[in-house]
Amino acid sequence: MSETNFDCIVIGSGPGGYVAAIRASQLGLKTAVIERENLGGVCLNWGCIPTKALLKSAEVFETLGHVEDFGLSAGTTGFDFPKVINRSREVSARMEKGVQFLMKKNKVTTIFGHGMLKPGNLVSVTDSSGKDTQYSYKNVIIATGGRAKTFPSLPVDKERVITYRQALALRDRPNKLLVVGAGAIGIEFAYFYNTFGTDVTVVELMDNIVPIEDEEISKGLARNFKKAGVAIRTGTMVEKLERKGDTVHAILKTGDKTEEWSGDYCLVAVGVQGNIENLGLEDVGIETDRSFIPTDEFYRTAVPNIYAIGDINGPPLLAHVASHEGIIAAEHIAGEHPHAMDYGSVAACTYCKPQIASIGMTEKAAREAGRNIKVGKFPFTASGKAVAIGETEGMVKVVIDAEIEEVLGVHILHPEATELISEASIIKSHEGIASSVLNTVHAHPTLSEAVMEAFGDALGRAVHI
Repeated sequence: MSETNFDCIVIGSGPGGYVAAIRASQLGLKTAVIERENLGGVCLNWGCIPTKALLKSAEVFETLGHVEDFGLSAGTTGFDFPKVINRSREVSARMEKGVQFLMKKNKVTTIFGHGMLKPGNLVSVTDSSGKDTQYSYKNVIIATGGRAKTFPSLPVDKERVITYRQALALRDRPNKLLVVGAGAIGIEFAYFYNTFGTDVTVVELMDNIVPIEDEEISKGLARNFKKAGVAIRTGTMVEKLERKGDTVHAILKTGDKTEEWSGDYCLVAVGVQGNIENLGLEDVGIETDRSFIPTDEFYRTAVPNIYAIGDINGPPLLAHVASHEGIIAAEHIAGEHPHAMDYGSVAACTYCKPQIASIGMTEKAAREAGRNIKVGKFPFTASGKAVAIGETEGMVKVVIDAEIEEVLGVHILHPEATELISEASIIKSHEGIASSVLNTVHAHPTLSEAVMEAFGDALGRAVHI
């Protein structure tokens, strides 16, 4: 097989693409990955990883503001905003080098340029100099990811009206920021900038922030945000948005009432759309649906040897989902027999403070589905470990089937929620029952005891509340 012929070509090297490429190579397939920007894709370079670096800086700065609560003193505290941003970029650069190493270790050929599908099992790659090279494949995996969704009524100029990509790299801290959209991206940036002193207003069309989450959890986070000084406008739309010089003006409409807002930046965080353009999809017979590519349970498109994974095939738009889809697709190509993914056992995480992490059905969804349920709750104010570390915000809330004790959903609001959710992920994926969790001895004192206690509450066997 020549240097331009491959068993598997992966277009895009984000958390779906590079994982798929590695798995395909591990299974003996000659594999190449095509990337037009940086290895690791948006997640590593402009999403998951750099935002978590920023949020850690905010968390440390926030902690410095009340070290006296721990019997300590730190003198005058402050921050250098460009250094905060630089640290985030350095973290991404370091992680990209890690992906480069993994490509070499696993003998995956890396091809930089823009890839387009051509008839006859070919991919044409245009590099930065404009040179085109054609590569042949037996199978191809499209993993081109997504980008911030925009609307004509929210005219992004990438200078004052921005998306997450620009928000990650602002050299100057905004004085006043409007965040349009209260999903995970909008909420995380709202927390970050508010912590560093920006006057933040969050606008959300739905009745609650982080609207996909359990209503009780959402309202708990909203209380924390309001206490921290974030203005929240739910059930509100942006009726008009325009920039005049270095000022952004907006008219916010809630019911019949309107409110004028003006500040120096507006972050538009109203969703994600798939990167389906300029891929040659129509030339090879692949149809799309609202910027996404429909697939079967093994991520095959309408063309059997062309697969699509990650954000490009639609919700849930999560990095860990993309990675797992990539593994399933690679194994299916290699003739293995992977299990289809259970999307009901996939955790969702929002990394503000306190964090939100959840898996499975909300209480409302379970009731609307006609399930006979029991609900258990455990506040972190009753957790010895939480009190000891000064992190008592939030609670664990569980939803179980009333008859057979099946775990239907787990919802956590706490500064360490995203770490705690993994226990629930294992429980859910193994079809665990509530009593088995309660009867499992949890180490003391730990935050994870709160998960056990919440199940105890659901079963009427709570001890510490």
